Amino acid sequence: MSSAQALDIATTIGFALLGAAMLMAVIRIIRGPTLADRILGLDALSVLGVGIIGVFAVRTGLYLYVDVAVSLALVAFLSTAAFARYLLSRGHQ
Repeated sequence: MSSAQALDIATTIGFALLGAAMLMAVIRIIRGPTLADRILGLDALSVLGVGIIGVFAVRTGLYLYVDVAVSLALVAFLSTAAFARYLLSRGHQ
C-alpha cells in the first residue's frame, strides 16, 4: 500500500466519522431539552465543521483551507461566548 492510498483511506474514514458526529450534534440540537444543550450542539457542530475543512485540506493538498478553518473556529468561539452571555443575562445557568 502506498502512502497516497493510506492517506486516501485515512481521510475517507475521517470524513465518515466526522459526518456521524455531525449527525449526532444535529440530533442534540433538535432534541436538546434546554437552550444550553442546543448551544452546546451548535458549538460541537462548528468544531466538527472545522475538522471537516481540515481533513479536506489534507486530502486535496490545498492548505489554504486551513486559514478558512481557523477563521471559522474564531467566529464559532465568539458566537458560543455570545450565546453563553445571553443565557447568563436571562438568568438561566
